Amino acid sequence: MKTVLPLFAFLAALAVPAVAADDLSQALPPKDMTWSFNGVFGTYDRGALQRGFQVYKEICSACHSLNLVAFHDLAAPGGPGFTEAQAKAIAASYKIPAPPNDRGDIFDEKGNRLTRPGTLADHFPPPFPNEQAARANNGGALPPDLSLIVKARAGGPNYVYSILTGFGQTPPHGFVVQDGKYYNPYFAGRNISMPPPLSDGAVTFSDGTPSTISNEAASVVTFLSWASEPQLEARHRIGFEVLAFLIFLSGLLFLSYRRVWHGGHEDTGTLHDYPATPTEKH
Repeated sequence: MKTVLPLFAFLAALAVPAVAADDLSQALPPKDMTWSFNGVFGTYDRGALQRGFQVYKEICSACHSLNLVAFHDLAAPGGPGFTEAQAKAIAASYKIPAPPNDRGDIFDEKGNRLTRPGTLADHFPPPFPNEQAARANNGGALPPDLSLIVKARAGGPNYVYSILTGFGQTPPHGFVVQDGKYYNPYFAGRNISMPPPLSDGAVTFSDGTPSTISNEAASVVTFLSWASEPQLEARHRIGFEVLAFLIFLSGLLFLSYRRVWHGGHEDTGTLHDYPATPTEKH
């Protein structure tokens, strides 16, 4: 018995570092943030949507596509609040692959792909022509499309915000950052291929909002949340209208019940003056 106890203690001591090492690779829970679009009455902050679009265009679009969003969505109800003229100007600033010219060519004399200015009907063009080119320019990693990234990740906007603001931390003792990777405690495995995308002053917001990492991250997360669910405000509005109608209908039915059923007088057994029968007359 005396030999078994020290042996058990020795094995337990060996197991502790192994468990601790496993814990180092576990992602931290996302930061708990407050978003204007959460809740039954949530709406998108128009200023944050426009700032977020600026962050996406100037930073994120260099690697990430937004395939499911069209330029006309920028001026649609419930969107970032751009006017149709502003949305047209934004679309025209993008180069869209053009159809074959009169000679059937899709490349010019220098071998460059023929392009045309974007229109409201076009979707945001991807930064790379194909998956192979995307991987070749990103160390073998494939940058995900951001159209549905907020809805596709557990934790939603909190997770995306945590990833964007989780860089720059010192790895714990014993944790190995792989070659070509970056330490981020909110990413599964904590080794992420994406370099830190945001930095203080990376963009200049036209509304004067300080361009800190937290503001840049919150703005682009709001924009990507809208891209993932552009009909959120309409859905909330319809839900509220349906709820109000059901409350009104319930009240109407209750009053009808009170008047038609509950309000009737029950028969208390009162004698009525019916004509007497021949037997009763005697």
